[in-house]
Amino acid sequence: MNDIEGIDPSVPPSGTGCVECDARGGWWFHLRRCAQCGHIGCCDSSPGQHATDHWKSTGHPLVQSFEPGEAWFWNYDTNDLYESGPALAAPGDHPADQPAPGPADRVPKDWQNLLHR
Repeated sequence: MNDIEGIDPSVPPSGTGCVECDARGGWWFHLRRCAQCGHIGCCDSSPGQHATDHWKSTGHPLVQSFEPGEAWFWNYDTNDLYESGPALAAPGDHPADQPAPGPADRVPKDWQNLLHR
């Protein structure tokens, strides 16, 4: 997986949170990083599901978890999980003091009822 098309290890992440949620004042459950362009989007359990939307709009199928302690990759095109892969440009995850769900000041009290399952 180290030389797979669609992974650019030199591209840094777009930020520390979901690009679209941050722009709209929303919140997320977990974060995913596009392995090709560095876009940070929220996972499919999140209300916005912006990582999947990014794949659908760009065709970039590979994401890596942007959660601390996780290094797995997911391929949206094939539904394959890879436990590891190439190291991407730092940082490899959101700040450790940023909670999940986050950001802390935007997460509603009933957030668990708002997750997609």
